[in-house]
Amino acid sequence: MLTKDRHAFTGEKEALALLEFSMGFVWQAALRTAVILGVAEQLTTEAKTVKQLSAALNTDSGRLRRILRILASRGLFHCAENDVISLTPMAELLLEDHPWSLRHAILMLTDKTFWWPALELTETVRGGDAFHRLFGSAFYDYWAQQDQTNNVFHRGMYSMSRVENEVLVRAYDFPPQVTVADIAGGYGNLLLNILRHNPTTKGILFDRAEVLAGNILHHLNDNSRWSLIAGNFFETCPSADIYVLKYIVMDWVSEKALQILKNCRKAMPAQGKVLLLEPCIAAADNDPGSYAVDLLLLSSFAGGQVRTPAELNALFSAAGLKLNRIIRTESWLSIIEAVAA
Repeated sequence: MLTKDRHAFTGEKEALALLEFSMGFVWQAALRTAVILGVAEQLTTEAKTVKQLSAALNTDSGRLRRILRILASRGLFHCAENDVISLTPMAELLLEDHPWSLRHAILMLTDKTFWWPALELTETVRGGDAFHRLFGSAFYDYWAQQDQTNNVFHRGMYSMSRVENEVLVRAYDFPPQVTVADIAGGYGNLLLNILRHNPTTKGILFDRAEVLAGNILHHLNDNSRWSLIAGNFFETCPSADIYVLKYIVMDWVSEKALQILKNCRKAMPAQGKVLLLEPCIAAADNDPGSYAVDLLLLSSFAGGQVRTPAELNALFSAAGLKLNRIIRTESWLSIIEAVAA
């Protein structure tokens, strides 16, 4: 309860926690710095002192020590006596050649296209579009104009997908002898996992031509089971039995999201299904990551949002679909299944 007596305040614990909470961005800044410098790569063969790391990375040792100690406090590195730094299992995920590397995911999530609009979130909450003011275009238009060979966004999404897709594929039983279309599927990591786990399934990777050029489906070692189709999901979608849309519908205002769903419904057979792989805000027990993703959408995607089951059902209904079930997974992602209405 509030009191006018300044000497009667008993919320010191809460006050200090709130102040620490407000400084949380420095942890992400230190993480990004460690990734860019390549700290983890220097520790793959042996532990090193901060001075040894500093010499190898051409940094100031005192300043590097300050970066590493906050990361060590979160379990990212291990700091022993005499400033000896070594890798932890979490730090190994920063390595480029790690099979589950999150290096590019971190570089994407801490990129200016997320950080700068988040700083101006007040403008967005008041009805503005901070991203467009800062970058001169919408999010996807901005990234379409960047180098596609070394695209931070596409490489970051591919990196995130390595772990997420394993969780998703385990959580859903694809029926045999179906064709799955991965709509705006990027380089095809999700579709590759689906095809590997379902040997009778065929797949279609649908995206813009410049994105498809970087696809990885040849790693299936069976080119007869997949095909590439270039296109725009606002105009049309390919014919398939099951449509998977990961982190797609949530990115768009309802009018745009509805158009995507209508195109899927128009192309699919009567017994077809649409699977949205994205967070869903339930009445309770939501993974905190769902809220974080929602605020990334609020700050950087004009009109994007994580929707509730009721909001999703309204979209489906307008597209000639109906919500069939929501499958919670071991991540902040749900599998939201819709069928023909």
